[in-house]
Amino acid sequence: MAWDRNQMAARAAEELEDGMYVNLGIGIPTLVANYVGDKDITLQSENGMLGMGPFPFEGEEDPDLINAGKQTITELNRTAYFDSATSFGMIRGGKIAAAILGAMEVAENGDLANWMIPGKLVKGMGGAMDLVAGVGRVIVLMDHANKHGDSKVLRECTLPLTGKAVVDRIITNLGVLDVVEGGLRIVECADGVTEAELRAATQATIV
Repeated sequence: MAWDRNQMAARAAEELEDGMYVNLGIGIPTLVANYVGDKDITLQSENGMLGMGPFPFEGEEDPDLINAGKQTITELNRTAYFDSATSFGMIRGGKIAAAILGAMEVAENGDLANWMIPGKLVKGMGGAMDLVAGVGRVIVLMDHANKHGDSKVLRECTLPLTGKAVVDRIITNLGVLDVVEGGLRIVECADGVTEAELRAATQATIV
């Protein structure tokens, strides 16, 4: 047993508190918008939107309303729109409390690699580098292993870094881990996952 992607997103939404401004990265993190519920959370998208709503129901999509991952989303009665320069001014100016980002690899010291695999065509780093440098808290939301079954929670990242020692908490399909002195600390195991199974699936040092 383990959490599916929606359960992972719901768990990540539990990290958010009333009044927070939060950026959601592409991939699994975009699902967090569906689980904010009644909390007073303002979601920011670096393509120029403050106040993202959940995903639209089928047939109600507006192609002009998209998140940073080009998925259709909904607006709220308080949604604001602006250019990307203003958006990144918010991020670089420390106005965003937290970012929930996907990752290809995370290291036990909080290093993050989430923008490219050498040899593969990429469009660029996007906003991830600015986010990890500018927000108050970085939460990684990802599958614990890659499609080959290898751990993505490592002693050291092997891919080009997005940021060094920037990750605070890791939420995967197997559980929740915090970056602490000397490695990672288990906060919570996913439903049906034992601590022994979580440790065995993690290459990084668990203290």
